[in-house]
Amino acid sequence: MKQFISFVIKEAKHIMRDKRTMLILFGMPVVMMLLFGFAITTDVKNVRTVVVTSQMNHLTQAAVERLAQSEYFTITQTVSTPQEAERLIRSQKADMSLNPTLSPRGEGNNNLQWQIMVDGSDPNMAQQWTTYAQSILSQPFGGKHYSLSSSIGEGLGVRLLYNPQMKSAYNFVPAIMGMLMMLICAMMTSISIVREKERSTMEVLLVSPIRPLMVIIAKAVPYLVLAFGILITILLMARFVLDVPLLGSLFWILAISTLYILLALSLGLLISNVAQTQLVALLLSAMVLLMPVLMLSGMMFPIESMPNILQWISIVIPPRYYIEAMRKLMIMGVGVGEVMKEIAVLAGFTTFFLILALMKFNTRLE
Repeated sequence: MKQFISFVIKEAKHIMRDKRTMLILFGMPVVMMLLFGFAITTDVKNVRTVVVTSQMNHLTQAAVERLAQSEYFTITQTVSTPQEAERLIRSQKADMSLNPTLSPRGEGNNNLQWQIMVDGSDPNMAQQWTTYAQSILSQPFGGKHYSLSSSIGEGLGVRLLYNPQMKSAYNFVPAIMGMLMMLICAMMTSISIVREKERSTMEVLLVSPIRPLMVIIAKAVPYLVLAFGILITILLMARFVLDVPLLGSLFWILAISTLYILLALSLGLLISNVAQTQLVALLLSAMVLLMPVLMLSGMMFPIESMPNILQWISIVIPPRYYIEAMRKLMIMGVGVGEVMKEIAVLAGFTTFFLILALMKFNTRLE
């Protein structure tokens, strides 16, 4: 046991000695959380809106004022015809127009409808603008509901489960956790054994009486502690800086995160055993991890909208399952029974990578 603790202390000193590495380890999560939480956002804010006043009355005026009082829309000007509103949108002076119309079948204000015209150059944002406007304008006024018609959809109201304000941070935080844990743990551990080879200290490890499994575990323990520190930092920022809820069990969030960290450490150790230099290890881990995690884990793009071949490839991307589990636990607040599939897959990946790392670990110098 003393020998094992000595290996852990030795590896911890290697890490603590490099101040720049420590700055990257704890600086990168903070910077990425702030960027994805505030700068890189898909939230709806300050949508430039034009109102067509050809059929305005006190009810429509009240609805428009309610829209203007929200943080999502800014009424930039009013026009008298829909054609003028369309010209403003085409000239990039407005993003959306509202045109109150009376149904020919109705009398008075009983069949008031809102026609929405949006700039569809960005379909995703156009969908969000319409949904937000629909949610606000369809609220009952004077005991009546009013319908909305548009090229995107129509209905009497919208109920958004789990994320009623449609904050992008709700989507990004679990994804950032999956990406950072994988990149930091795997990339940092990928250079641990390679560093011993380059510094010619591998002989000391090989002649020691400790078994290869204990050597690998001893090298992983300091990174495991660091990963927990990074995980706690991310969760604290998510809750108190970005206002992302932690609706599910905190115990299971930490438990599944621990399993995922072990998976990332195992993958990093496998890369470390295969590579011959630290540069190769970093390049290999970046090439194998960075792009697949960003593109195929569901972090940036829905997996369901990908071509079939990419959906099949995404099955072997471990962060996909961690991100899904965190979204269910943190945002939806489900029980652990709803994420047993993800837990089983992550456990399988962890076992597979750890066995491969042990098999590749050479017990003697070539």
